[in-house]
Amino acid sequence: MLHHSILQTLPPQLQKEAVESIQVMRFPPGKILFRAGEHCRGLPLMLSGAVKVQMTGASGNSIVLYRMGADDICTLSIGCLMTGYGYRAEAFVEEESEAAMVSRGLFDRLMDQSAAFRLGIMESYGRRLDDLMLLVEEVAFRRMDERLEEWLQVRRSPIHITHQELAVELGTAREVVSRLLKELERKGRVRLARGRIDVIKGV
Repeated sequence: MLHHSILQTLPPQLQKEAVESIQVMRFPPGKILFRAGEHCRGLPLMLSGAVKVQMTGASGNSIVLYRMGADDICTLSIGCLMTGYGYRAEAFVEEESEAAMVSRGLFDRLMDQSAAFRLGIMESYGRRLDDLMLLVEEVAFRRMDERLEEWLQVRRSPIHITHQELAVELGTAREVVSRLLKELERKGRVRLARGRIDVIKGV
């Protein structure tokens, strides 16, 4: 039996029919679930694991839009299924993951036949949109050095991450991250090693 909260919103018979037609898929770390420009084949319902959704701009810089874990729904897939447009970002599996794939036809049927399912989908979409608006505010209106220091403060040292990976987390260029980290190291607030950041003196 599949366990995902959005499926629990369905009436018993419709839920039974949905579960019987849903395909459960397993993905290893490093797998790309979808890429920018691809058309959506269905709605992934996360059962376990961790998937990162990120966007890469014309400059080559990337930014993490959101992450999905157990019981999450892929927001970009919702948008693609409802509009018919292709993906604008890519999804990268960070930890071994399992997802239930709702086909396009089943998605349309559930949206049409279940008001509770439809409401659950829209609520999920709305929550993620709110998170993305906060991300836009962060990127557009806060200084990068402030965002970097805040990012370091909320993580346990040592932090195992490359400058490139950290740049993607913050939505900036690797050179910017390297310069800011070097400045923090000069001030004695971090110690840098290959693929590792040690936070010291309460950064």
